[in-house]
Amino acid sequence: MATRAATLREIPLVEARRIAVRAQLLDARGLGDLLSVVEHLGFLQANVTDIVMPSAEHVAWSRLGDEIAYADVRRAVEVEQRLFEHLGQPTPIEPLAMSLRPTSLLPELLPAMRSWGDDHPNVAAWVEQNAAFRDRVLDLLHDDGPLPQRAVPDTADWPWDSSGWNANRNVAMLLEFLQCSGVVAVVERIGSERVWDLAERVLPPAEPLDPDVAVTRRHERVLASLGLARPRVVGDVGEPVRVEGTRGEWRLARGATAEGFTGRVAVLSPLDRLIFDRKRMRELFAFDYALEQYTPAARRRWGAFALPVLDGDALVAKVDARRDRDAGVLRVAAIHWDLEPDARLRDAVASELARMAAFLGVGLALP
Repeated sequence: MATRAATLREIPLVEARRIAVRAQLLDARGLGDLLSVVEHLGFLQANVTDIVMPSAEHVAWSRLGDEIAYADVRRAVEVEQRLFEHLGQPTPIEPLAMSLRPTSLLPELLPAMRSWGDDHPNVAAWVEQNAAFRDRVLDLLHDDGPLPQRAVPDTADWPWDSSGWNANRNVAMLLEFLQCSGVVAVVERIGSERVWDLAERVLPPAEPLDPDVAVTRRHERVLASLGLARPRVVGDVGEPVRVEGTRGEWRLARGATAEGFTGRVAVLSPLDRLIFDRKRMRELFAFDYALEQYTPAARRRWGAFALPVLDGDALVAKVDARRDRDAGVLRVAAIHWDLEPDARLRDAVASELARMAAFLGVGLALP
């Protein structure tokens, strides 16, 4: 790999950064509507942690700003059914976590959903041990669905064996397996509680692509949304290239360029795809950052849910913020700068935080 990489075209680091920013729709351009954004990105990560706002709403707002309202993301899922809650792991950089995906992408997602049990044999074996439990849950949803999760009784014959927080969460584990497999789906959320129904009553009919075609299509979409990625993430799609100052081979999306790049200031979610792959973040942006939500308070450097700040093609700060619902205020405890900010940057970050507070329908309290 090292010998091959040495012979490849090299992308200057500043160009690589701009390609990555542009691919994530974080430059000064925009696609203009929620569905176009999510179809390009492939998904909105749906972590429901709400210290400032859930990640799906944050990622959408950071791309669309005043073009959307806070309720638009959930409306697209629960009313318009243009997005749906997906659970799975189609690529190495996407954890086994919830995401909101466009229903238009179902043909390329269905093959992986239908083979999910083959890829997770231990879970599939547990479900087969609980075949009667599975059938009772599906019959209940068929007859009485949609139902909130707490309305589904735990009649498992074999409890889920785990030493972690999933121990004896039999209903949740079964429903999540069936969701990964495309059998059931989340209709809506009431607070953080999921309401479930049969997938055939929630998702539009779709014909799955050939599995090999689906993998290639998914790799192409992931690469287009990242601009540059390692082969472990996207396989052999795109152009093999080197990136200045980094080792090994990268893949460049078809047509990706930094020509005419115009940047902007954006306050990002800690789970934003620009920075979610921390190794890639360090290689391209030399940014020191970690999510400290589960770090003991005394050891935190930037705050429990610090928000990275993008300025053009550089990551320049972390904002320690929290939404105070009782007071109706977005409280900013500190802005931790990675460089000495000039007046333009200070004003731009303050302006973005004011726009964020307006999106959340609260006031803003700066330090």
